[in-house]
Amino acid sequence: MTARKHTALPKAQILIEALPWLTRHHGKTVVIKFGGNAMVDEDLKAAFAQDVVFLRQAGLKPVVVHGGGPQISAQLDRHGLVSEFKAGLRVTTPEAMDVVRMVLAGQVQRELVGLLNQHGPLAVGMTGEDAHTISATRHRPRIDGELVDIGRVGEITEIDPGAIEALLADGRIPVISSIARSADDGHVYNVNADTAAAALAAALGAETLMVLTDVEGLYEDWPNNDDVISRLTATELEKLLPELSSGMVPKMEGCLFAVRNGVNTARVLDGRVQHSILLEIFTDEGIGTMVVPDGRERVTAATTETTVGGAS
Repeated sequence: MTARKHTALPKAQILIEALPWLTRHHGKTVVIKFGGNAMVDEDLKAAFAQDVVFLRQAGLKPVVVHGGGPQISAQLDRHGLVSEFKAGLRVTTPEAMDVVRMVLAGQVQRELVGLLNQHGPLAVGMTGEDAHTISATRHRPRIDGELVDIGRVGEITEIDPGAIEALLADGRIPVISSIARSADDGHVYNVNADTAAAALAAALGAETLMVLTDVEGLYEDWPNNDDVISRLTATELEKLLPELSSGMVPKMEGCLFAVRNGVNTARVLDGRVQHSILLEIFTDEGIGTMVVPDGRERVTAATTETTVGGAS
């Protein structure tokens, strides 16, 4: 009997170590952008669903936002439609938009909702079209000084979080596909999921934005070394943006937007690590890169106070 108690003791210690973080985050909204390898690896998908349900059962209010780049490309191939990219964005013809909508709302979202609901009647799927949650206008990127038409790619104009807030109040986990409708022309647009997650986090007054990706975090001097920046302020991030790879730009721009619009922290996590969400949010060490508002040096479980200074 005594031996069993000793064997189980480390489990109790782990739970106790999480207590300050559980207390701090209780009742807070957490927006999670689901993407990268975590979307296509079966074990990572299952672990992600467990993490999100754990957050919900621990008293937090998780909101999941997802895209589906690999799945969209595969389905476009099946339909004989070419995947073309300009300025890092998918050129989305009306025909391609039909496929995008079908894949995001009918495939990726359904699978994720199913995984979450294996743990109870928790998840509800929706798109940005529903209840005018995300409104957008046609996005025309500038390439070599010229505005370019890339089709049904949207730039967010407005967020109405009412439907999401109602689901959260009912104890549900909203799972949102990054599709939006335009009030101007009535068309449906494909919206970058990183951008959508950041905009929703700000509109919901979230405690934190978490972006899953396929790297360990923001590298200090890539490709010369693989040291990850564990924490930096909004201004420090803004200075780094011009030097970042095209894949990281929308993620870090989303983090910057979030912390400059009321979100306390934004984090980029390695989605290839099982349970990365729990490791990041319930430990002091963390495993990714955290962005904080200017003037806030450290964020600890014990306090939400800010101190003036740079990133540690």
